[in-house]
Amino acid sequence: MADEAAGSSPSRVHGKRLWCMVPERARIHMALTALQFSYAGQHVILRTVLNMGVSKLVFPVYRNIIALLLLGPIAYFLEKNDRPPLKFGHVMQFFLMGLLGITCNQGLYLFGLENTSPTFASAIENAVPAITFFMAALFRIEQVHLNRKDGKAKVLGTLASVAGALVITLYKGPTIYGPPSDSQYLNQSHSRLSLLGDAKEKNWTLGCICLIGHCLCWSSWIVLQVPVLKNYPARLSVSSFTCFFGILQCSAIAGIVERESQAWQIHSGGEVFAILYAGVVASAMAFAIQIWVIEKGGPVFVSVYLPLQTLLVALMASFILGEQFYMGGIIGAVLIVAGLYLVVWGKNEESKFGKERGEIPSMPADEGSFLFQSLLASSSK
Repeated sequence: MADEAAGSSPSRVHGKRLWCMVPERARIHMALTALQFSYAGQHVILRTVLNMGVSKLVFPVYRNIIALLLLGPIAYFLEKNDRPPLKFGHVMQFFLMGLLGITCNQGLYLFGLENTSPTFASAIENAVPAITFFMAALFRIEQVHLNRKDGKAKVLGTLASVAGALVITLYKGPTIYGPPSDSQYLNQSHSRLSLLGDAKEKNWTLGCICLIGHCLCWSSWIVLQVPVLKNYPARLSVSSFTCFFGILQCSAIAGIVERESQAWQIHSGGEVFAILYAGVVASAMAFAIQIWVIEKGGPVFVSVYLPLQTLLVALMASFILGEQFYMGGIIGAVLIVAGLYLVVWGKNEESKFGKERGEIPSMPADEGSFLFQSLLASSSK
């Protein structure tokens, strides 16, 4: 240890001291902001490579191979002593998690993103916390007390988020904001988007349906993790097995549909960058940041920061892709964000009520805490 400390450069030691001087709560906010920037960048980057013509079936294969190469060794060494023996029941659970969390989730997202825009894809994802709550209540993992204000807030929040997703799907509305109309800008924008292969013909309704399916798969995957992690309490290993089976499923589907070798080839540096970004930043690193934030600041912070992603995506898409803002998207996003905060507020009030009465809110801690770790958990501060 002494040799290691002596070998550390002065600048590195100084950097660590400066980081330690930052209050922990400030570090949590910084980490969550960075996490939302990474997800926002994923929306825009993936839309760009879709415009280039990358295969929507092959891309998830390469992305999850990168994520598995990073998570697999870490899970093997860190959870070597904690990982229980692998049984056939565990394998079937991991296969189902790979189907919901990777194959259907990422596949529907890419199809939906191609037919809509990064802004709307991000806006619809804000409905995931409320959908997760609804599914948990349906399976009686989450309790709803309609005679209390926390129960009413959670129900109203769920309905508001669903209404917002429906507005985005069924009502496009007039253009609120678009790129400048001067001929010079239009020529530059048209030239840029032509190089990217931008297709004007979008099936907006189909894209929104795919994105709603993406949110349903994401929520189902979160709910499924409760019994899986109870029987196999090794989170990194579960994530690695999920990636593994997701790769097998995506490879089988892509192998059947994309039979031409051209679809499997990487044609540009932009595609390489998108694959590395999605695998390293938006999968492996984002997972590590989220786990750290949950441990240090409580899971409620993660869900509260989700709307920031929508704003960041809207700004990035406007400047980079020349996307337009529509009235339907703005109304839907407002409803979704309002629903999200109602659900989170209801969870906090439920937690306070349970502490005052000496009750356990909603569900036993060993079964239900992980369900809302990434989205809807009670505050643990």
